[in-house]
Amino acid sequence: MPYVIGIVLSLSVALFASRVGFDRDRAFYPTVLIVIASYYVLFAAMIGSVETVLLESIVMTLFVIAAVAGFRGTPWIIVGALVAHGVQDALHGHIVANAGVPAWWPAWCLAYDVGAAGALAWLLTRADADVAGVTA
Repeated sequence: MPYVIGIVLSLSVALFASRVGFDRDRAFYPTVLIVIASYYVLFAAMIGSVETVLLESIVMTLFVIAAVAGFRGTPWIIVGALVAHGVQDALHGHIVANAGVPAWWPAWCLAYDVGAAGALAWLLTRADADVAGVTA
């Protein structure tokens, strides 16, 4: 069920953002990437583990760098980074031990990331993508 909810929610957010114009700004999807990456740091903070906060912050920093690179360069970097974050979700338990992560989170976040990457990729391949501010 987390996979279904993650996909449906990511596509709903993308559709909503498109309808109200949030995605007209190049900063929308890079910001989504940063927020998504920040949740593992939040989970570490919730359990009060400074070591885990630091480890999760290092991982988050990689996605923040990708977000900035995608914002300043090609938004295809954001697509790739969202997919990479989904892979990171699938492998997270092998990368960082974070007892604050809910059991359902990696599956949900993987689905959300892939859905958001798909939505952005679709926008980038549309003929009128430059109108949405997400030109390749």
